[in-house]
Amino acid sequence: MAGPHATPPVIAITGAHPRLYNHDLAPTAPEGKTWGVFSIFAMWMSDVHSVGGYTFAASLFFLGLTGWQVLLSMVVGITAVYFLMNLIGRPSLKYGTPFPVVARMSFGVMGANLAAILRGVVGIVWYGVQTYFASKAVQVLVLTWFPQAETLTHNSILGLSTLGWFSFGFMWIFQLLIFLNGMETIRKFIDFCGPVVYVVMFALAIWILSQTGFSSLDLQLSPPAEGSSLGHMANAAMLIVAYFAALLLNFGDFSRFGRDERAMKVGNLLGLPLNFIVFAIITVIVTAGTVKVFGEAIMDPVAIVEKIGNPWIVALGSITFIVATMGINIVANFVSPAYDISNLNPEKINFRLGGLITSILSVMVCPWLFVSSPQAITIFVSIFGAILGPMFGIMVGDYYFVKKQHVVVEDLYTMSPSGSLYFENGWNRRALIALAISGTISIGLSLLGAYKVIPNVGDWGWLIGAALGGLLHVALMTQTSQVASVPAE
Repeated sequence: MAGPHATPPVIAITGAHPRLYNHDLAPTAPEGKTWGVFSIFAMWMSDVHSVGGYTFAASLFFLGLTGWQVLLSMVVGITAVYFLMNLIGRPSLKYGTPFPVVARMSFGVMGANLAAILRGVVGIVWYGVQTYFASKAVQVLVLTWFPQAETLTHNSILGLSTLGWFSFGFMWIFQLLIFLNGMETIRKFIDFCGPVVYVVMFALAIWILSQTGFSSLDLQLSPPAEGSSLGHMANAAMLIVAYFAALLLNFGDFSRFGRDERAMKVGNLLGLPLNFIVFAIITVIVTAGTVKVFGEAIMDPVAIVEKIGNPWIVALGSITFIVATMGINIVANFVSPAYDISNLNPEKINFRLGGLITSILSVMVCPWLFVSSPQAITIFVSIFGAILGPMFGIMVGDYYFVKKQHVVVEDLYTMSPSGSLYFENGWNRRALIALAISGTISIGLSLLGAYKVIPNVGDWGWLIGAALGGLLHVALMTQTSQVASVPAE
């Protein structure tokens, strides 16, 4: 993968415009496609196994479902994600290009910057959120071994205590040092992060089961919601899809390095449905069990480890969750914004500088404000899923139905009006119209659903946006093509 210390071989594009091309955005050469099944599998483990992922999964309990219903909803949702991920990963696998370059196929060589900005903003926010989650584990670790540091938790500076800022700053710097070492270091770190969290999560599940048995799986952590339980399960499944909405756009940042389509599909199968189901089972067991063991539903695994009380267990658990959260920050929230920001000005911003800018901006958004209430993550997932859904629909619809899976690679990097992806001064107005209409509708429905103005529809924001975006884009592009093909009289 592209980076300052480990730069894979790329295909040089003769005559590429400097506003569209640098080494990090160039197509990966065949000899640079080194990611096999395990590398893709490990990437997904790093993405799924995080405090944020656990907290989101646990938050589904507050939809009024039992443990078994939550688990079934997760299975349905993650299976849909698997098939969708294969669709979006194929063009990057074929042409060796990252997400912002693939976006040029549908939005135009300059219009892709809009898609990159929207995806980049989401990545930056989540980067900060995950760094905050990891910093909470750092704080628990400090307080366990240095109880006198408790005095540093009594004040508040922009929402965080002095110890909170110290912990957040430590995680911010620690991650940045790893990231700036280059993508080869990052790849090795991802391979380590994915499996390591299973040690603590399995231990937690076994300990909970020894205290409660399997009876806790029938508990409901909130009053049963009104209406059909099947409908609420469908909503939960859609929230799973929305949770992966960001990577449903930029999975190409990783699939571009896949050896072949089989490696991508098998790696996705192991890393998404199978791995996520195992993690979901552990989440259901542990979250439901905390009600009987501690008298309340605890959605934060770091807090569970802290309540056990043994300092060595706290240390092991905290360090594990720190490492796991860093893993998802690499996969979902660092690589994509780094490419997206580089795409804005390839001449001056490479992958490394884009990552540094991502890190700085992640502090400025004050991420702890997004997780200040139990439902905050679920609502945020619904809303940003509704924003990213239309872009997914447009890109998939364009590649499979408009382009018929064929693109001239050189046109991805040319500003010539004769280029097939130049459209109107580099912008495809049909794609922008489709994005504006479908985005407005899906965001509006998501907000109405989030604030309970209308029932449930907001949970389907991603699917509604993706379907509308894809259909509108294909219709507009097809109509334009038909008009262009009519001979003049």
